[in-house]
Amino acid sequence: MDNTSGVGVLDKAAIVLSALEAGPSTLAQLVTATGLARPTAHRLAVALEHHRLVTRDLQGRFVLGPRLGELAAAAGEDRLLAAAGPVLGALRDHTNESAQLFRRQGEHRVCVSAAERPVGLRDSIPVGATLSMRAGSAAQVLLAWEEPDRLHRGLQGAAFTATALSGVRRRGWAQSVGEREPGVASVSAPVRSPSGRVIAAVSISGPIERLSRQPGRLHAATVIAGATKLTEVLARHAAQQEVQNNA
Repeated sequence: MDNTSGVGVLDKAAIVLSALEAGPSTLAQLVTATGLARPTAHRLAVALEHHRLVTRDLQGRFVLGPRLGELAAAAGEDRLLAAAGPVLGALRDHTNESAQLFRRQGEHRVCVSAAERPVGLRDSIPVGATLSMRAGSAAQVLLAWEEPDRLHRGLQGAAFTATALSGVRRRGWAQSVGEREPGVASVSAPVRSPSGRVIAAVSISGPIERLSRQPGRLHAATVIAGATKLTEVLARHAAQQEVQNNA
């Protein structure tokens, strides 16, 4: 099968990305794997790095970049949103608190789905609301598993610390108490793509009077279960797509 498109620079860029599927590569290894001239391989890798399709690890080797994960996540977004409604509704009903699904967009996080508590005091976050990545349990979750340089940048001016994010990674969930807004507490857990990348955060939020100053003790297990359901939906869909593609 002919793998060329007729657009030379695009074909060469695709060759570079395919070579990096095998793992981190020095420039010399990239030249060997692609068969491209050293200046060409370097120019393409740097150009792809500019667009975040390629990045570098701590040893300076070229690796696949975060933009690929973001594009893959966007491709599955409709499936994620379709599944989110019932999961958030069940989470709201179980905890009696408002539930949300957040995705990161640049330096902000956006509420892409929500199930509001119908009555009583509540923390209302409408779909489409844009919130800071500097505070809140969902921001912690969306940042905690980022690559080191992006994580370091995200911590600048944040209400939480690197130590706090280490705890998030260890536990698999985050909590905040008055961090984003006085009087409001929340608990969040990660939703992962089939490749394992964190692409969204499931959250519940409400007044500290109900959630207490340790909201994770009350609701972490339930929030994790909701996030896990969404992760499983994406994994099943990806498996079905692979079967269809191989049929």
